[in-house]
Amino acid sequence: MSRPELIKKEIFDIAEYVPGKSIEEIASAYGLDPAVIIKLGSNENPLGPSPKAVQALVDVAPCANIYPSADALELREALSKYTGFPVSNLVASGPGMDGLLDGLCRLMIEKGDEFIVPTPTFAYYELPARACGGKPIFVRRNQDFSLDPEKILEAESSRTKIIFLCSPNNPSGNLLPESSLRTILKNTRALVFVDEAYVEFADRNLAGLVREYDNLVIGRTFSKVFGLAGLRLGYGILPGWLVKEYIRAATPFSVSLPALKAGIAALSDTEHLRKSIEIAREGREYLKEKIPFKVYPSQANFVLVDVAPLRAKAVTENLMRKGIIVRSCDSFREAGDTLIRVTIGTQEQNEKVIKAFEAAKKEV
Repeated sequence: MSRPELIKKEIFDIAEYVPGKSIEEIASAYGLDPAVIIKLGSNENPLGPSPKAVQALVDVAPCANIYPSADALELREALSKYTGFPVSNLVASGPGMDGLLDGLCRLMIEKGDEFIVPTPTFAYYELPARACGGKPIFVRRNQDFSLDPEKILEAESSRTKIIFLCSPNNPSGNLLPESSLRTILKNTRALVFVDEAYVEFADRNLAGLVREYDNLVIGRTFSKVFGLAGLRLGYGILPGWLVKEYIRAATPFSVSLPALKAGIAALSDTEHLRKSIEIAREGREYLKEKIPFKVYPSQANFVLVDVAPLRAKAVTENLMRKGIIVRSCDSFREAGDTLIRVTIGTQEQNEKVIKAFEAAKKEV
């Protein structure tokens, strides 16, 4: 017996989030040895976590019966050194940056409020905002995935609470120009959330504008460059007035003690950080040059491939049968059906990806 009438109706409007395929799924579906499968569909760090972070997890394991600090002050102090922002501008979040999005939507969005999402982009922004009763207003990006700030502002109404932006954008990998962000910030009454999950791989970031604008929030994560996706740790750079109110609305103890300690250790390992950035920057240029389809310029740890006139699902399945997991972007709103997102791997993995695309071009 089910009781759907007990669930608020906004939940039924939420499209199910589509994650990248796991190694276990592909091994089972195609009868492959999990050990030979290359997972390049979820933008994870191919180098894994910092050895310092791994040791921190081992060291903290006996303390798993103890609650972490409610405000994650120790981690925020480490983040202060890393970002250059005072602790009073920083919040830690779990699970991952998604927790930051959940907390902000819980804090700000009421039934009937609106939020703006330029598409195609990361799908999760829609979930917590809709769950709080928000109505999405989608604004289509330009053909090259750039953003028109005037179109964003034209989409705003008196009920707009949050504008969600992503830089580098997922799945296209392009940066939001500072001039565009300034235009939006100066001319909106809404909160502007900029997702910088991939910013360490980019040439520049937008966080400095938090010092100038009191309606800007920057979201970041430990899942990508720091290789801690499995620990689900994120953080936000917020204007000072918002921090206290955010903490009031956020889930207490949302950052686990293992994640907190591993995050601090990861921030201290500058060599692992350097290597992770280097392998992504070199690899994306290599893939852009060698993949035998159109590859868009990227500032992230992935590239976007247009396999037209072939279809993304067909090419993705062809690669998965060979043990290479990449991400068809047909589940991204308004992304079309010819785009594939490919995470940058090791040099050996990248070479296998190129050969697989070359074969797929002939086989599909």
